[in-house]
Amino acid sequence: MTSPFLIDEKRMRGRRHAAERRFKFFAATALVLACAFLVFFLVDIALKGYSAFRQAEIQVDVHYTEAAQTNPYEALNPDEVRLVSRSFTRIIPMRMSEDPGLLGSHEFVWVLASAEVDQYLKGKPNRLREKEIRLIDQMVAEGRAKLAFNWGFFSSGDSKLPELAGIKSAAIGSVYVLFLTLLFSFPIGVMCAIYLEEFAPDNRLTQIIEVNINNLAAIPSILYGLLGLAIFINFFGVPRSSALVGGLTLALMTLPVIIITTRASIRSIPPSIREAAFGLGATPLQVVWHHTLPLSLPGILTGTIIGLARAMGETAPLLIVGMMAYIPDPPSTFKSAATVLPAQIYTWASDSQRAFSERTAAGIIVLLAILLLMNGLA
Repeated sequence: MTSPFLIDEKRMRGRRHAAERRFKFFAATALVLACAFLVFFLVDIALKGYSAFRQAEIQVDVHYTEAAQTNPYEALNPDEVRLVSRSFTRIIPMRMSEDPGLLGSHEFVWVLASAEVDQYLKGKPNRLREKEIRLIDQMVAEGRAKLAFNWGFFSSGDSKLPELAGIKSAAIGSVYVLFLTLLFSFPIGVMCAIYLEEFAPDNRLTQIIEVNINNLAAIPSILYGLLGLAIFINFFGVPRSSALVGGLTLALMTLPVIIITTRASIRSIPPSIREAAFGLGATPLQVVWHHTLPLSLPGILTGTIIGLARAMGETAPLLIVGMMAYIPDPPSTFKSAATVLPAQIYTWASDSQRAFSERTAAGIIVLLAILLLMNGLA
């Protein structure tokens, strides 16, 4: 006869196994859902943004007449005026003034098409008239209209014309800001962490500092923007919208992350290494400089890269310090007006013109690629 104790034990074991299977199922389901959302997000962004890497170009016959010197639209066929980007018509008088020999001549040139033509060739909604659509179809059949790789997206700055807008100025501004962020946050953060972990006494003041550092790592980033506005711009007089004020503001935001990750890396070093160094007569500074710091450096660099990746994707603090302005040219110095990739993406996303939506998605693709590269390096 089977013992009641054995029956209860089998029943309890069966319940435990069933609970374990349910837990594994829920965990696997959560993982599948997370991956599905991530794939959906990446595919959606790619489908919306890949078209921005191609730009419409058309071939037009440009007549350099006297009338074109004052009215550049006179140099083009009247039917093709609305098909050409205004960026080209603006430079016709300039070209004629630089080269007087052009007067009275004409040439066939490939030029940027307008945003509406670009959207039509990509099969997207546009505001072209029936006559203009027939003309474009005719130009496509004649080989005078095409979609080419959009080098201007990487070599041009921001523009009010969608077909001319690029990320060059924002990318250079991001490099300036990240360089300053690293320059100010890395040495200060590492030294603070070393002092707190290796030299600071365990007293009430140290505990208060540690609690505040942990709190600073979790507060909303826009508060750092308010802090940067109050301290760096209003008190120290740092130029508004400059890479310098952006780098200093993001350095404040990155500092707690670097301190926390550096302390965790230092704490993971086995105590036996320190004890062996002290046993050989090393001073506390020599122990830190020759043993603790080199062994914890991989973890410190990982935390720093992750902190910089977070800083690169921030928009809210830079909005407060004025780095959301229209900046068509890249900054020449750290005090020059600058913008960054997240701010540029935000500016394009808020524009009412349809053609800027694909620029927005393309900018997100570039930003994601950089962030994935930084996290992969970490």
